[in-house]
Formats: sequence, C-alpha cells, structure tokens
Amino acid sequence: MISGWTVVVDRGDLTKTEVLHDERSTELGDCEILLRVSHVGLTANNVTYGVIGDLIGYWRFFPVDAEGRGVIPLWGFADVVDSTVDAIPAGTRVYGYLPMASHLVVRAKLTSSGFVDTADHRAELPAVYNSYLVTSSDPAYDPQQEDLQVLYRPLFMTSFLLADQLADNDFHGAKTVVISSASSKTAFGTAQCLRGKGVRLVGLTSPRNVEFTKSLGLYDTVLPYDAAVDVEPSVYLDFSGSSDVRSALHDRLGSSLVKDISIGLTQQKASSDPRSQFFFAPEQLRKRSADWGPQGFAERFGEAWRSFTAQAGGWVGIERHSGPEELVEVWQSVLSGKANPDTADVITF
Repeated sequence: MISGWTVVVDRGDLTKTEVLHDERSTELGDCEILLRVSHVGLTANNVTYGVIGDLIGYWRFFPVDAEGRGVIPLWGFADVVDSTVDAIPAGTRVYGYLPMASHLVVRAKLTSSGFVDTADHRAELPAVYNSYLVTSSDPAYDPQQEDLQVLYRPLFMTSFLLADQLADNDFHGAKTVVISSASSKTAFGTAQCLRGKGVRLVGLTSPRNVEFTKSLGLYDTVLPYDAAVDVEPSVYLDFSGSSDVRSALHDRLGSSLVKDISIGLTQQKASSDPRSQFFFAPEQLRKRSADWGPQGFAERFGEAWRSFTAQAGGWVGIERHSGPEELVEVWQSVLSGKANPDTADVITF
C-alpha cells in the first residue's frame, strides 16, 4: 500500500476544493503502470477544463468516487513507480495528461513514442489526451526546459493548431485578427504563430496587463478592453469568454466581423452565444495528421515549438510550489484571475 492524495473540486462551483487522502494498493494487472506525478503546470487553460468539463468530457479522464465533484486535468511529468510492461520499467519519466493527484494507474498500449492509456473510461475520449511520451524517446524533450514544457507545450499545441486552421482558411477573408485575453499564454502563443502571416494582430487585455502585453512584441496593436478597434474585416479569437467584450465587438464591427471563434474560458461560465464557433484542437490535429502524416506533423510542430521556446523563457518568471495545499492555493489564484501575466506557476508533488 502507498499513501496518496487527490484534489477534488465541486463541479458546480470550482472555488470549492478538498484534498482527499487515501491508501492505495500497488498491485497491478496486466499492461498496467503506476505513475507518481512529479511536476506540473497550472494555467487558465486548466480553468477551461473545469468550465466546459461536461461539454467536452474533461471530467471523465480521472473519475473520482465523490458525488458532484471531479478532478481537474493537468499537463506535466510523472515517473513510473511500478510496471507490468517490460518496455516501460520503473524509473521511466513520461510527459502527458495527469490528474490533480499524487498517483495514476494507466493501462498501457505501446506506441513509437511511449504509450496510450486504454482504460475503459478513456476509450471514447480524444486520443491526444490519452497519449504519454517517454522523455528518452521525445525529440522535443530538454531536461533543462521542463518548466517551459509543463507550462507552454499543451497551450502551444492549441496555439499552433488554431493559427494553422486560420491560415488554412485564408483567415476567412479577414485582414485583422483580434485576440482577447491577449496576455494569456495560449493567446500570445497564437500571436507568435501568426506573426508574418500577412494579418494585423490586435491584442485586447485588461488595463493592468497592457504594458506587459506590449512588452511581448507579438501584437501590432495592444488595447484595453474598453478601447474601440478599427472597423475592418476581422476575425475574433475569444480566449476570455466575456459576453460583454463579444457584444461590444459585434456592435462595433458589424458585418466586418467575419468570424468569431471561442477557444478558452478564463471566466467561469461557458459561452452558448450562437455567434461564436468553438475551436476544438483535436479536430484540427486529426486533419493535419492525415494531411501531413504523423512524422510531417511532428516536424512542423517541432519547428514552431523551438521558435517559441527560444523566446518564451524571457517572457515570464517561474513561481515554484509544492504539495497539494499549495496546488490548491495556485488553483484559487488562477481561478479568480489574480495570477499575474508575467509569472507562471509550476508545482512539484
């Protein structure tokens, strides 16, 4: 038996949390691996998992026996504690989708880069979230950049795919891309991918984040939310979920707003506005994997990732935390919108 813990949140009120402690059996079945969660990042992206958890199925990845509560997924690194899979022995370090918990048991099916979790409850969920990369087989892995990977890689995958989808559709005829929550990591990752693509990039952010957002050097124009944008053919990328910002843009731009796309929600409610189309990254991933092949996709993403990480290390400072109690503190801070854009939170377990 091993001592473990899980942080659960109230699915109806994400501010309500509890740390559950338990004793777990180390007995494993065929093809099972016991992971000890080691190092994770926590950003506004994780808030999105909770806000639209029922819509996309995020609550189903790490089910918990606690009625009305669930486990928020995180991206990070874990170490194999025990394994019945010879190719994945104890001591192997992996990167992937992990729970707010000390341990995770997966049922592994080997792949060229690691394994996928084939547990019954994950069978119908998007494959991208079920894949785990063995660090020794991952060409993008750099042990000196684990902080950047846990913070940015899952977000940057969304950024890369979103920018690619826009370019693939010739920006729907727009000349300008307006990006809300422009100081957020997924937003400025998207801006970085769109640089040099022939469109003007306008970042919208709160007044307190204007200077930081300008300092990134990624946007052609940075405006506070209450400023008026120029009336020209535009695509709106909504990373904030604010109905007020959306309505103001529609009122201002009218028919010049040719596309309205929702990506993430830093506010605690899901948008059901019919004017907006929801972007789901796994769909574009499936398309491009078919278009380019897995190796072709990996090469294109790897090139974009290296370009991004060459700059990202200087954009934010890393704040380090440890253990379940500090994890909860970071969750509450990010959830309330109090987290500073020029810092990022990593937690070791």
